[in-house]
Amino acid sequence: MPRKSTRLTFAILAGGAGVFAMLQSLIAPALPTVQHAMHTSQSTVTWVMTAYLLSASVCTPILGRVGDLAGKKRTLVAVLLAVLAGCLLAASAPNIGVLIIARIIQGVGGALFPLSFGIIRDEFASNRVSGSISNLSAVIAAGGGVGIVAAGPTVSALDYRWLFWIPVVVVAVTTVLAVRYVPESSRRDAGSVNWTGGVLLSGWLVALLLPLTQGNHWGWSSGRVIGLFAAAVVICGLWMFAEARAENPLIDLRIMRLPTVWTTNTAGLLFGAGMFAIWSFLPGFVQTPSAAGYGFGASVTASGLLMMPMLVAMFVSGILSGRVEPIVGAKRLLVGGAVFGAIACGILALWHERPWQVGLVAGLFGFGIGLAFSAMANLIVRSVPTEQTGAATGMNANLRTIGGALGTALTSLLITSRPQPSGLPYDSGYTHGFVFIAALLTAAALAATLVPSRRAAHAAVRHGGVPAAAPATTPRTDLVEDPRG
Repeated sequence: MPRKSTRLTFAILAGGAGVFAMLQSLIAPALPTVQHAMHTSQSTVTWVMTAYLLSASVCTPILGRVGDLAGKKRTLVAVLLAVLAGCLLAASAPNIGVLIIARIIQGVGGALFPLSFGIIRDEFASNRVSGSISNLSAVIAAGGGVGIVAAGPTVSALDYRWLFWIPVVVVAVTTVLAVRYVPESSRRDAGSVNWTGGVLLSGWLVALLLPLTQGNHWGWSSGRVIGLFAAAVVICGLWMFAEARAENPLIDLRIMRLPTVWTTNTAGLLFGAGMFAIWSFLPGFVQTPSAAGYGFGASVTASGLLMMPMLVAMFVSGILSGRVEPIVGAKRLLVGGAVFGAIACGILALWHERPWQVGLVAGLFGFGIGLAFSAMANLIVRSVPTEQTGAATGMNANLRTIGGALGTALTSLLITSRPQPSGLPYDSGYTHGFVFIAALLTAAALAATLVPSRRAAHAAVRHGGVPAAAPATTPRTDLVEDPRG
């Protein structure tokens, strides 16, 4: 493929993935505005986030696998059309019920991440795969930051509906360009979609994430929460049993057992827990009135701007990681990203009396996110067979989401368990929360140290991870990691 074409392909993939990442975060700061405009309750408006999270969790690995089987371009275009329809419906939603349905449709866009990584692996020259994945990861990470920063000014200057009208334009243009310029890969996995596995996967993901996101409203000791957690365990066991016996598994569990894959996924789960917790609670800390004994009483717009160092640092470090990864290795970048995040949260637990301290921490934390995002993607892509790229990267993204729900729920318990008479948390609640997030990221760094060296990862794939008798799942050796540690 000509170099110009790969650049255009990358720009199209970045546009779609970046907008979806922005849709993940931009509605969160505007939820009180949506609640007031829709004349609904706080517990109901949270479903605007919950429905999106559940939909993305279910669709990401399933449609990633569909792309491996049916063609990544056609699946990418179908997903972009779904996101476009969801944004149009959300922008014109007359009530909260329609908005929640629109967010479910938007959640289909979670598959844009694995599909984009798969297209890069299939179509780009092998010496450009690593850098392109790092750059795309930087765009994805920055997209989430853009949502946090842009939500306040957009709602203040226009209306919350413009949080969806603006993505409509970008997604529409991206879809047209994807149809015209993104090539359809000739690499396909054999077999068909295992819909039984898809139903079981959806079942345990919903049963796990629903109580994690709604536990504060339902009560953590309620029958619904305990029952759903129990159902998640049972259905997950049935899913693993069914996948192990399936002729064409939706998620090849042999791939998930590869040392590089399971260690990277463990680090991703823990990193996602810390990342989403910071995204959820740092803006609230900044917006708390100073009368509470902490906080700065910032507006939604001002709190978003205070997160700007995080956005800039995420993008810069993501791009930088693609340049240094061939020298230092993706494993060291993942460890370093988690360490940067842990240090940032440790500083925040000790010093958060001035806005500049929060801005400094946000920048340091964002630098770690950029390093870790690109490293995780490269580790997974290089360690799995070409035909499993979509499913494997989709599960990694899913585990970050599960970790995010778990980390947010546990951090919320620490922060809100003992409120002041005014109903606001005490400063000590936030301090304990920041210490907990630092511990999560420290654990992510320790998990990342278990990622095998490149030589060991290559040997595991050849001798134990995937049977040599299965040519459809034999990795491309030009993409498996080289012996540098």
